[in-house]
Amino acid sequence: MIYELRQYTLRPGMRDTLIELFEREFVEAQESAGMDVVGHFRDPDAPDTFPWLRAFADMDSRRAALSAFYGGPVWKANRDAANATLIDSDDVLLLRPAGHGFQRSPRPPAAPASPPSSLPSSLRSSPSSSLPSSLYVATICHVEPGAVGSFREFFAGQVEPVLAEGGAAPVACFESEHAVNTYPALPVRTGEEVFVWFARFERARDERVVEVPALEKYLTAPPRRLRLAPAARSALR
Repeated sequence: MIYELRQYTLRPGMRDTLIELFEREFVEAQESAGMDVVGHFRDPDAPDTFPWLRAFADMDSRRAALSAFYGGPVWKANRDAANATLIDSDDVLLLRPAGHGFQRSPRPPAAPASPPSSLPSSLRSSPSSSLPSSLYVATICHVEPGAVGSFREFFAGQVEPVLAEGGAAPVACFESEHAVNTYPALPVRTGEEVFVWFARFERARDERVVEVPALEKYLTAPPRRLRLAPAARSALR
């Protein structure tokens, strides 16, 4: 699987406008084009941002799915409204699972040919649903070029047990995907080596910050934590 962690910078006060449009028009349209809308969020610490995740079977599938969606009628009908909320949409990390990605719910047997999704569209919450109480925290670590493999081993052997003991067990881990961008109309960040893990807390007040002192010697910059509150129709809840 190939994942995109997308972090949009928005015009002030436009976050709810974009999320309403995204949930009404873009979730099912993207999944019908062949991609997996994994989760979309509000960052409690950055009200003028929109972080979200989508996934593809591989880079060729990514090219086909993005071409179908951005060349299709739904995007063409709504792109002006979406772009009016944005300052920047180019902060995109291209990732692949490092050990395990997010667990995906199976689609109903009646639709075996449909594109895979973290949550079948028929089971997704309606736009009027209340917000989930959960909180995801993504920790983004920059490591030396070519060193992500050794960091992955260090993380699995020494960091993950400490996080689990501290009540912040990772639910998914990812590392940089360095394949050539197969859809250059949408830029991605290049020249970086990152390892990203996600922890999930049932409620925001359950969040734990677990210190791992040995972590710092492997990194080229302090780790960045993104606190992600799922939106009403996010498949990650």
